[in-house]
Amino acid sequence: MVITFYGEGCFKLQSGDFVILTDPIDSKAGLTPPRFKADIILKTLSPLPLTNQLISQPTSQLIYGPGEYNIKDINITGFLLAKESSEKFFKTIYLLEMEGIKLCLLGHLSEIPEPTILEHLEKIDILFIPAGGPAFLSQKLSVKVIKQLEPKIIIPCFFKIPSLKRPADKIEVFLEEFNGLKTKQTETQEKLVVKKKDVADIKKTEIVVLKP
Repeated sequence: MVITFYGEGCFKLQSGDFVILTDPIDSKAGLTPPRFKADIILKTLSPLPLTNQLISQPTSQLIYGPGEYNIKDINITGFLLAKESSEKFFKTIYLLEMEGIKLCLLGHLSEIPEPTILEHLEKIDILFIPAGGPAFLSQKLSVKVIKQLEPKIIIPCFFKIPSLKRPADKIEVFLEEFNGLKTKQTETQEKLVVKKKDVADIKKTEIVVLKP
């Protein structure tokens, strides 16, 4: 599996020729949207009414809410964040299983998930978590969530990068919160290439910061 970061919550998850795009970037954010064909588009924040959903890739399978999905042997489960949703939008957390690796996308999370959701988020291999502070999960709350879930790999997102228009903290603020945690030395890389056997060999939580 190859994981590439484009800023905010936008990732490319690739398994062979199969591609998942998460939270496509709006050009209004100041960032350049990626240009590639995706088999699945996952959205953790969905505006209401749903008729306003705009898809630039009509051939893609759009997943934008709670439920269980199985596409090309990839299992996806969405959990509604009811407390964080409103009449204008709703938020979703996703669990994915690709190549035997369990991934969790916390998306636009701004509060610690309810216990009824947390109980489903067990034995996570790779956790995608907001790292730029409000309006999403604060760095302190991020640490609490990570301690509860104990993932093997942490991939931060929604932090400050060049050209991003909205206010957000730099990744260093997030990393500072981990001084008290026993984690492997932070890695910064262009993309993450990972296999099931690699994950199985991880003994301590690793933080992987991807360059957009």
